Amino acid sequence: MKIFPRTKKGQFVTETSSPGRRGRTGHSRVVASRHGGVRAPHPFRLILRVFTAVLAVLLVSGVSIGAIAASKIMSGSKTVALPGETVAPIIAVPNLGAFEGAFNILVVGSDRCEKTGGCKDRQGNLNDVTMLVHVAADQKTAVAVSFPRDLVVPIPSCPKESGNGRYGAMSAQPINNTLGYGGLPCTVLTVEALTGLKIPYAAEITFSGVIAMSTAVGGVPVCVNGPIRDLYSGLILPKAGEYVLSGQDALNFLRTRHGVGDGSDLGRISSQQVFMSSLVRTIKSDKTLTDLPKLFAIATAATTHMTLSNSLASLNTMASMALVLKGIPLENITFVQYPGVTGQGGVYTGKVAPVKSVAAALFKRIAADIPFTLDSGTGLGSVANPNAPVASPAATPAVPPTPAAPSASVAPSASASPSASSNALDGVQGQTAAQYTCSKANN
Repeated sequence: MKIFPRTKKGQFVTETSSPGRRGRTGHSRVVASRHGGVRAPHPFRLILRVFTAVLAVLLVSGVSIGAIAASKIMSGSKTVALPGETVAPIIAVPNLGAFEGAFNILVVGSDRCEKTGGCKDRQGNLNDVTMLVHVAADQKTAVAVSFPRDLVVPIPSCPKESGNGRYGAMSAQPINNTLGYGGLPCTVLTVEALTGLKIPYAAEITFSGVIAMSTAVGGVPVCVNGPIRDLYSGLILPKAGEYVLSGQDALNFLRTRHGVGDGSDLGRISSQQVFMSSLVRTIKSDKTLTDLPKLFAIATAATTHMTLSNSLASLNTMASMALVLKGIPLENITFVQYPGVTGQGGVYTGKVAPVKSVAAALFKRIAADIPFTLDSGTGLGSVANPNAPVASPAATPAVPPTPAAPSASVAPSASASPSASSNALDGVQGQTAAQYTCSKANN
């Protein structure tokens, strides 16, 4: 790995990655889960980038060229029908109108092995990353909820991929078994049952997609508060400071579990939110929307390695959603962790147990688009960035968060009102895209 100094003291940039140790093998049953092996990336920022990129390609290129670009972009993607879904994907130049009301998208990171991604000899197809993105009805805010891969939940009866028959329900299994058990539709059904929210849109992305996407984006700045050396994921960051990561480096960062926080999946989620927040800021601040070749490369790289629900594979839908996502301020994009705890016994031994009362309060607020703030910190795997830039008036949250430690200060995740500052959700950890944080090294 080559390290190049940046303009500020104590900051660095990585150019090439160090190869990591290969993941574990030998899944004899779909419900067998793994610990400490290769982890899949957190892909919320990828689907956000796809929406924005597809829209921008069409806006910049014009209708006739846009039709060709749209067809090429979507031709590489796979599609799947969600339960009860009959609409086929529509590959056409979209009518660039606004998307009406609220919407929910489930984004899944699969560890399915492809020719690239550092997993050539590993079997299995687990949803190591599961994230639900909710955009409020007024389209002023978005909340992204990350579900720990080891969260033990009931899995409902799921339709078989062949379309003939159903798999039986299971009362207590890690949520990351759902993708291998019944595909993307099964993961959707499980999250719907867990949250009480209807999920009409879903997407799955693989290791190779993360590598291709992060390279096309041009790298994402991330901060770490100490050296990280994780042989499981291959992440080697020799010093504290800021790094710009792309390709395999970015994948290794998103996969690392042992290198951050306390080495748990809960710590990994908050570390991933460091990356996601920075990626969203990069999207909002760089000149990507005026770089047509770059946009085309980003969108093509993503869709080539994605499986989309039929509902999401419509360019009409994707472009309309892009208009909404593009207009949401950084301080109103909130990343939270599904409330969970380790150290429990029984079916939760070595896993993550849900904190049902806190989860119920969280999804009650999300379903009703009720404003809330967070005062329980950003999580085990992240800390406040001591070198964060001073916020400008435009970046100041509409409603001040409840006073707390610097790393716990978060903006509201729903439409603000004068009384929203009192709506803190106890026990829910996370941050907004406007917050500058660093991954906490596990050393």
